[in-house]
Amino acid sequence: METARDTYRDIVIRAIGVKRHYGQGDSVTRALDGISLDVYRGEYLSIMGPSGSGKSTLFNMIGGLDSPTEGMVFIDEIDVAQLDSYELAWMRCHKIGYIFQSYNILPVLTALENITLPMVFAGLSADDALEKGVGILKMVGLGDRIFHRPYEMSGGQQQRVAIARAIANDPVIILADEPTANLDVHTGEEIIELLCRLKAERGVTVISATHDMKMLDVSDRILWVRDGKVLRLEERKNLNIRIGGVGETAPAPAGAPPHAGCA
Repeated sequence: METARDTYRDIVIRAIGVKRHYGQGDSVTRALDGISLDVYRGEYLSIMGPSGSGKSTLFNMIGGLDSPTEGMVFIDEIDVAQLDSYELAWMRCHKIGYIFQSYNILPVLTALENITLPMVFAGLSADDALEKGVGILKMVGLGDRIFHRPYEMSGGQQQRVAIARAIANDPVIILADEPTANLDVHTGEEIIELLCRLKAERGVTVISATHDMKMLDVSDRILWVRDGKVLRLEERKNLNIRIGGVGETAPAPAGAPPHAGCA
């Protein structure tokens, strides 16, 4: 049987025995309690877990926004904990794109200015950043919103700006924190399609924290986290995902089409 290890070319993220503890003595909170995980280049991984499960802390570890109390996190075979502040900033700028539930785009800047800013920080000239930024905005369906500010755009359009900003510096990883939570169903589906396109066309690894069953349905694998530990890790093809729950896959009828996942 083909496994995720056979499907993807190599490992882009490796977490080994990662622990993150806050506090001291009897008041220690074990946000992560020994998580080990391999994430493969070009896959779509969804992370699920209740509030306080450690999901956000794991995100912060993968994104280089926090360091483990114990254990190691490797991104492209680089031990993140060994990087100094300059090297860490470089990695976050060039290797990782962040998409937030609340968009986090700058309200005083236009769509184009929001996405060219990280390019300029990365060392691209202003002219090259503008040319590249216009192309990215057209790619995400915002060619007619280039000079609009956030208050002139819908929630879905603002999230597209956030996605455009996330891919501005051609990252190998996109971290998406509940990217459809504040959107209506139709707009959420459009955002999911866009993330799938980025995975298929650019080969980026998409890691999403989500409770959206439609997003789970396009995932390659799904990770459940609880009490700072990996509760379960399953390939999408082995699950029967439906609105309202997730179960084991029942045998498909002869001739039945496969699930509608990312291309």
